[in-house]
Amino acid sequence: MPDEPRRPVPGESMTGTGRLVAEVSARTRQVVYGEQTPAELAAELALMTRVDRAHLAMLSATGLIDPAAARSLLGCIAELSAQGFGPLFGRPAPRGLYLMYEGYLIERLGPDIGGVLHTGRSRNDLKACITAMRLRDWLLDFGEQAGRLTAVLLGRARAYRSVVMPVYTHYQAAMPISYGYYLLGLALAVQRDLDALASASAELANCPLGAGAVAGTDLAIDPARTARLLGFRTGAPHALDAVASRDVALRLLGAVSGLAITLSRLASDLQLWSTAEFGFVAFPDRLVGGSSAMPQKRNAFLLEHLKAKAGLAIGAWTAAAGTMSGTPFSNSIEVGTEAMTGIWQGLTAGEQAVLLGQVLIGGARPVPDRMAERAEGGFTAATSIANRLVQQGMPFRTAHRLVGDAVRRAVQAGSTKLAEFGPPGWLDGIGLTDLDLGELVTAQRYGGGPGDFDVPFGQACASWQRHRRWLAGWREELRESAGELDRAVRDVLDDADGPYPDGTG
Repeated sequence: MPDEPRRPVPGESMTGTGRLVAEVSARTRQVVYGEQTPAELAAELALMTRVDRAHLAMLSATGLIDPAAARSLLGCIAELSAQGFGPLFGRPAPRGLYLMYEGYLIERLGPDIGGVLHTGRSRNDLKACITAMRLRDWLLDFGEQAGRLTAVLLGRARAYRSVVMPVYTHYQAAMPISYGYYLLGLALAVQRDLDALASASAELANCPLGAGAVAGTDLAIDPARTARLLGFRTGAPHALDAVASRDVALRLLGAVSGLAITLSRLASDLQLWSTAEFGFVAFPDRLVGGSSAMPQKRNAFLLEHLKAKAGLAIGAWTAAAGTMSGTPFSNSIEVGTEAMTGIWQGLTAGEQAVLLGQVLIGGARPVPDRMAERAEGGFTAATSIANRLVQQGMPFRTAHRLVGDAVRRAVQAGSTKLAEFGPPGWLDGIGLTDLDLGELVTAQRYGGGPGDFDVPFGQACASWQRHRRWLAGWREELRESAGELDRAVRDVLDDADGPYPDGTG
């Protein structure tokens, strides 16, 4: 005869699952679950218990659990939170953090109370929900820092809009622009990366809680209510998709990687321009390092860190995508756990890139005389001269050849005075006998050139302000939902009777 089932009693350790009676070894647990610090445990438990508070308020309101059980659980959870979750530190977690935490509640309150917490849900939708909340919180903080980065770029762009410098193609001086114009281009590129981030975050409005293990539940839960209490706009429309997918996280990391790439390209320019050979940009002592052996060195080493962050973010995306590929479209440890570990590392690298970008862009100071000298010495006015000849009726290819020949002759003579190396009087009447590079920059106002600075600058500022409003609106929604959750919990604690504490149902 099989063993008779036995109900656990208060204080008894809740090991096993009923189906299983053995556990993985301590070494295997360490490989699978790792060893979280108390701070990391507390951070995850804070999100878990926030979900529990909303879940219990919903279960009590729908009548799926005894209101008295909900009150006891909410009280015990509040006590744990007030203690910083200290009673849970050091407890064995053979089947993961959640079951260790739930086991503590069952030991404290007994199975008839502690055992009802997980009604109508699974670790699968719980984990997906906590992941979405973590991504949301991270995104709001990252978005704020990225917005500050854009503000620094725009501020420096406006300050240096008249500092003339050569722009390079193929590492050769090409045309005259301004340092402010260069930074404005970076600001526009960064803002597009932020737009991609906002677009990727749209699905974070859906709350996975309620999806259950993989196919919802036949218990009459109210996922929409739980979603509202947790700051989401709606519940998940499809249970399988909710627990199977982490594509939102992958797209977020893709957008962050794009931003890190943009900043790495900026860092490459600044590293080259800060060399003594270029001398375009100088950094204060606080942003450079010395050498342990060479006393004369001033190494702009932070730029190397900034360049490297893009590789880390890209590598994390590649690793996560590779880990997700080939897995069944269902709840999957490869997707929900292993791939997410890499994604968090990549998001951290992107965040570090933004913080480094803020201080390096803000601290970099252009050297106007050196920039202007190289703009002149690199014959960056050549295209403008050819265009002026075109305005006098000369075919562009003819003008191109004529100016190119004059540049060749000037280089051979060690001069930058092109007027002296063309046909007699060839620049007469075109307004370029005495070249002023600043005026040429101003004249390049078509096709998005630096002379049309105000239009893209205004667009970038408007985009930056829109980004700030988006973040502020989202934060306000979360503040309102947090207040609603507090009220719902208080209603349960005060009086759990009735269909819903707020009168709806």
